[in-house]
Amino acid sequence: MPHGWIILDKPLGLGSTQAVAAVKRNLREAGYGKKVKVGHGGTLDPLATGILPVALGEATKLAGRMLDATKAYEFTVKFGEETDTLDLEGAVIATSDVRPSRGDVEAVLPRFTGPIEQVPPAYSALKVDGERAYDLARAGVDVQLKTRSVTVFDLQLLNFDPEAGATLLATVSKGTYIRSLARDIAQALGSCGTVTMLRRTKAGPFDLSHAISLDKLNEFGKGAPLEQILLPLEAGLDDIPAIDLDPEQARAVRQGRVLTGMPHEDGLYCAYEGTVPVALVQLTDREVRVVRGFNLSDVAE
Repeated sequence: MPHGWIILDKPLGLGSTQAVAAVKRNLREAGYGKKVKVGHGGTLDPLATGILPVALGEATKLAGRMLDATKAYEFTVKFGEETDTLDLEGAVIATSDVRPSRGDVEAVLPRFTGPIEQVPPAYSALKVDGERAYDLARAGVDVQLKTRSVTVFDLQLLNFDPEAGATLLATVSKGTYIRSLARDIAQALGSCGTVTMLRRTKAGPFDLSHAISLDKLNEFGKGAPLEQILLPLEAGLDDIPAIDLDPEQARAVRQGRVLTGMPHEDGLYCAYEGTVPVALVQLTDREVRVVRGFNLSDVAE
């Protein structure tokens, strides 16, 4: 069974669920049947493109961690109109004659860098009383979402056009809505705005250099080697330091036992036996406890 990551450069118009279904279909066509676990590490709207990490096999145990990872997006906000969805999918609900200049945009960006507060879009997957916000919004309900704290680590103006608007690059924490960020930037400039382009360029340790097209994925389903598109499980752990285990220690960790006397600083580590990931572990006061184990012993053998 394959274990690892397929980093898909999701095309425009394809939902994240459809992208995962495309991976599953190609796995079946390549002869893997329906036994391979598949999951993704962070939803992208159909009108967004870019990095969609798709986890296979034991890598699905890291998909939740990928959801929490820092991400980067390029996006264009066009000034003068705001839609109910804050992107091109929705209906216009506000207009403005104010068109900020390049200098205006550059001057306001520091206000949106660092820890900020933002209200998520009404058209989002967040739940309100057990219902998805976008389902309520589509049903005509006035959705009121709570303000949340997020962090914008970096925010740069990449391009400015008086008609097309401002194209920016934002590196953000989990839970950040780029559509809300664009709305708030436009409002701070005395205008209103809508996202006309959104592209995820980075998710955790993965960037566009790791990504493959949908056409490349389909080549695998037609017989191309899986190795051409599959990154190893440990590629999703590039930002975590490693601990090397001897065979006895690795056996203990696989059994969920606590290791003592480990000469490392406290923190989260990936424990390896040779080149095989054994588990994500937490080290505290020289004691190692398993956070998430990987069933890759067959690879080691």
